[in-house]
Amino acid sequence: QVQLVESGGGLVQAGGSLRLSCAASGRTFSSYGMGWFRHAPGKEREFVAAIKWTAYNTYYADSVKGRFTISRDNAKNTLYLQMNSLQPEDTAVYYCAAARASGSYSPRGPYDYWGQGTQVTVSS
Repeated sequence: QVQLVESGGGLVQAGGSLRLSCAASGRTFSSYGMGWFRHAPGKEREFVAAIKWTAYNTYYADSVKGRFTISRDNAKNTLYLQMNSLQPEDTAVYYCAAARASGSYSPRGPYDYWGQGTQVTVSS
């Protein structure tokens, strides 16, 4: 069982930055592929970024490539999402998710565990 708790969301003006964190419980964080997803009102949940358990492989949605950076600190059991050049269309609830490491891991899912989400609001 893995519990995930996101933090770092808030209100920011367009062009600003935020860093989201996702703290994971348990001793096996380094055995999970991790992802960030977002869900905006009236839209389907959207893949944002993912990182494999080794941290050497990262994946991004086209909409955030070049602006967002996913990273992890396995010693601290923490996942990060650095978001720069934020735009109003980035407004959403952001969720982190964990998937057990396997040969069939796919950055877009499925994921085994989800956090409760953190709100990011970007004003124009």
